[in-house]
Amino acid sequence: MGAVKVVTDESFEAEVLNNPRPVVVEYWAEWCGPCRMVGPVLEEIAQEHSGTIDVVKLNIDENPVTAQKYQVMAVPTMNVFSGGKVVKQVLGAKPKSALLRDLGDYL
Repeated sequence: MGAVKVVTDESFEAEVLNNPRPVVVEYWAEWCGPCRMVGPVLEEIAQEHSGTIDVVKLNIDENPVTAQKYQVMAVPTMNVFSGGKVVKQVLGAKPKSALLRDLGDYL
């Protein structure tokens, strides 16, 4: 697959909330065009910063419990989790330079 892992409602706690590193969670859906644009950008960021931060994807259609819990109303939405809590939220597809700026405190 790549540097970006897929998480589900069942694996979210273990992969994200209990992760000792900061984790970027991309909430996405198959039908979302902007999600297809941001996916490869997040893959690059995950590869370039693999020792610092983890990047995961959660399909909101297949995993509605987690999406509802974190009040994800639009996709793509990216939440940065640190210590099991959301510390930053990024809404919408952005170019790599803008995402790196948004995530700079955690890379």
